[in-house]
Amino acid sequence: MQKSMKLLLRISCFLVLVLTSCATNTVVKDYATVALEKSSYDVPYFSNPTIDYVYKANITVYGNELSGIFIAKKINDTTHRVVFTTEFGNKLLDFEISETNFNVNFIVEELDRKMLINTLITDFRLLLRSHYAIKAQFDNTENEVYLSEEGKRLNYLFVSKSDNNLSKIVHSTKRKEKINLFFTSENNIFATKIIIQHKTIPLKIELNYFKDQTN
Repeated sequence: MQKSMKLLLRISCFLVLVLTSCATNTVVKDYATVALEKSSYDVPYFSNPTIDYVYKANITVYGNELSGIFIAKKINDTTHRVVFTTEFGNKLLDFEISETNFNVNFIVEELDRKMLINTLITDFRLLLRSHYAIKAQFDNTENEVYLSEEGKRLNYLFVSKSDNNLSKIVHSTKRKEKINLFFTSENNIFATKIIIQHKTIPLKIELNYFKDQTN
């Protein structure tokens, strides 16, 4: 009897783990599925090749903080150049990045870690990507949400109904959220404030516009 109870307990624990791992994504659990209105969505932020997008950056990771200047520029139809410097202008990293390729032009030795580089590449690709193919659409009273598939990952784009601005991107697997990007925009041309918040590691990147990009 005791052995049977132990076996049942193990089976129950196993089923809980299986059911939990197979749980559906809850990003749009409170949204209604609606007919698809568009097959693609173009993000306006970071899309103008004549603008140097300059932000004050604050990075918090594992309780440590790093501040500096983040600069992004679209150098051709598919590629952005990203430079991160100290507040005194000393270069920390210099990437060229597209949806399919990246090149490290420069990185200081202290940051030259494969895991860190891969994390930043994922973040920058989400941040700078200008075009998403849409597979499904969801709706509530506040937002339209567009679902874009990226291999085994999913991207949910939240567009506010009040001003038609992209306010959030959720990057996830089919089971759970991985990264949230929050955008504050006054004119849907450039984002005045951006927060990149990881859900599985204690990493947060906050970008605040450093100068008026419209002048």
